[in-house]
Amino acid sequence: MDNYCGKRLDGRYEIREIIGVGGMAVVYKAYDNIDDRIVAVKILKDEYLTNADFRRRFKNESKAIAVLSHPNIVKVYDVSFGDRLQYIVMEYIEGITLKEYIGQQGQLSWKETVYFLTQILRALQHAHDKGIIHRDVKPQNILLLENGTIKVTDFGIARMAHSETSTAAGSAVGSVHYISPEQAKGEPTDNKADIYSVGVVLYEMLTGKVPFDGDTAVSVALMQLQKEPRRPREIDPKIPIGLEQITMRAMQKRPRDRYQSASEMLMDLDAFRRNPQIRFNYNYFVDEQPTRNVQTNRAQQPRAQQPRPAQPRTGQPRPQQRPPQPQPRPRPVREEPQEDEEDSSGSALPIIGGIIGGMLVLAAIIIGFCFATGVFAEKIEVPDFTGMNYYEEIRNNSAYADLHIRINDSVESDTYKEGEVYDQSPSPHVKIRPKEEITLYIPKSRENIEVPDVYTYTFTDAITLIEGAGFKYQMEYEKDSGAPEKTVIRTDPERYTWAAKGSTVILHVAAASDTVAVPKLVGYDLQTARELAQSVGLDIEVTEEENSSENKDVVLRMNYREESQVPKGTVIGVVVSNGKPTESTAKVSFRLPNTDDDAPMKVYLGSELLSDKSKTLHLDGSTYEFEVTGNEEGKKLTVKLSDQTYYECLIDFTQTPAKVTSEKTLEYVPGGGVDVISGRGPYPSVEGVTYDEACDMLHAAGFNNIKRNDIATDDPGKAEMVTQQMPPYKILGRQNFSTEIVLSVYTYEE
Repeated sequence: MDNYCGKRLDGRYEIREIIGVGGMAVVYKAYDNIDDRIVAVKILKDEYLTNADFRRRFKNESKAIAVLSHPNIVKVYDVSFGDRLQYIVMEYIEGITLKEYIGQQGQLSWKETVYFLTQILRALQHAHDKGIIHRDVKPQNILLLENGTIKVTDFGIARMAHSETSTAAGSAVGSVHYISPEQAKGEPTDNKADIYSVGVVLYEMLTGKVPFDGDTAVSVALMQLQKEPRRPREIDPKIPIGLEQITMRAMQKRPRDRYQSASEMLMDLDAFRRNPQIRFNYNYFVDEQPTRNVQTNRAQQPRAQQPRPAQPRTGQPRPQQRPPQPQPRPRPVREEPQEDEEDSSGSALPIIGGIIGGMLVLAAIIIGFCFATGVFAEKIEVPDFTGMNYYEEIRNNSAYADLHIRINDSVESDTYKEGEVYDQSPSPHVKIRPKEEITLYIPKSRENIEVPDVYTYTFTDAITLIEGAGFKYQMEYEKDSGAPEKTVIRTDPERYTWAAKGSTVILHVAAASDTVAVPKLVGYDLQTARELAQSVGLDIEVTEEENSSENKDVVLRMNYREESQVPKGTVIGVVVSNGKPTESTAKVSFRLPNTDDDAPMKVYLGSELLSDKSKTLHLDGSTYEFEVTGNEEGKKLTVKLSDQTYYECLIDFTQTPAKVTSEKTLEYVPGGGVDVISGRGPYPSVEGVTYDEACDMLHAAGFNNIKRNDIATDDPGKAEMVTQQMPPYKILGRQNFSTEIVLSVYTYEE
């Protein structure tokens, strides 16, 4: 195996270190000197360059991952298939594999398991929707970032669902501990093979063990075919029954008995997340304490849907207000001899009594108002509504009848379904008073319109009618339909049905006798795409430019599906990137401290101070909200009050609207921030992070006088790491902002 460390590929990718070795490839950490970023480069091993099967698998991976764009799937930036070197350039992930994490933890809690599994299933559903079957889902191929984000990787043996339909007889692919029974037998596979593997991963997260293990790969494969696994609750009785049922259904031997899609499994997972006591009615699952009769006809079994339990609420009855008592009139004060002083002091008692009575009345009014507004009522926990459908699960649900819910549907989104809650304020699990308002954010409803009848029309006339009605279009050619050439056979959705305005209608068109398959154009630059199209007798034209993180003129979409048959000479319409990253807006919301004083607020996006968001706030315990716009994924936002870090979150601006995650609110200490007079502030610890990260942290804390001291190392893994800071860090330590900070940084020397 050739070691490429220290070399530069195609004058662009500077290879720095090996970060992984697989069966057919080696993964390196590299620096892209054109786009100025760290990337992962996966290089096919030299011994497999002449092996047609391995070359095919390697190309399959690049082909599969290139059509995928999802926050839980690693991104691919570039590919190269030369005779002497083949590599894929991908997103570089700082993290560990899920396998390593399970090994560290022993087994995961059910809450952590559900959190990870949800992301895995969303990634696979996206791949399945694109026609990609992974076929090697296992914890080793799932990366875990520090913030809890999951990234599915290694599509090396993935295949297109519409291309090859089976594995060669007797040739099983996939890792034997996670392989589906049909893969072990070399039978045709579809998306349900991935569902089985996900079930095994779920089993391992819950129990810390794989369901089948043996001395040889053959013995484990036979167990996958013939043996039933131990129930997870036999290993750990604390595992909820509902989650065990989900696990066992995903791992059924027969594909038809499993979940039929990742989205179907997600529905049950969401039902469990909202009610951990739920039990599902699966006819193959033996429940020790059944709650209902098991139906024998599986097709008629509804999936258990239980309403979310109401949050406990406590309160006190509104007190009867005491009516004001009439105050006695004070008697006239008369001139009395000195010996009558005792009597004259007694005449003041009615006045004092009147004042006390008035104060009691005022107190009763205030107390009554507090009870009426819920000030004295016990606080309730805000439910987690994200991912739920407002119209189907929330609006008429008696469990939420007492909550004051307001809907915000001002933003259009193609990412979320109609009615799906993508954000809420206050955040889930925050304690609020019963009378406080909860705002749920759902996508703006689109107008539904009727799909026009274009059957038997020529495709040019059909396009005019479809676009005139407010739809987009895509064409699919079909051979041997018996219809006249270039006429519409049918549409999807069908004519006279209703669909969202702006959605895509597929036109199925009768193909001419002389047709060719549309090549893959997405992901290539415009010139390369044109050459690929012309090589099979087609041409392309740019129909639209869009904001995208891809380089300028890279093809994002085309109006024909890849591999579909079209007549020679057809012009393929493509949408290309204009090189400007897509921007989206996030709504940030957090509760202020309740100290009844004023504090200056500073907002940082990464290391950039957002001056338009910085202002002085009155800390009264209320909820504070603002919006921020960006175009990157995983951008950290920090809010400082009196120069103390108070609130943090991560924002994914690649979604529309932007998604806020990993929210964290810290303790606020009045007067504990920057000493304005002396110009001093908290001094952060930056040892163990990269030099660039250390500078960002120091700048954000107010320290700008930074010097670098390079220290040579022969360990490439330590390159650019800060090994020492001067002055040294001390807990609760503070420094003058003008202090010179010296950072000792490792530099790699071969």
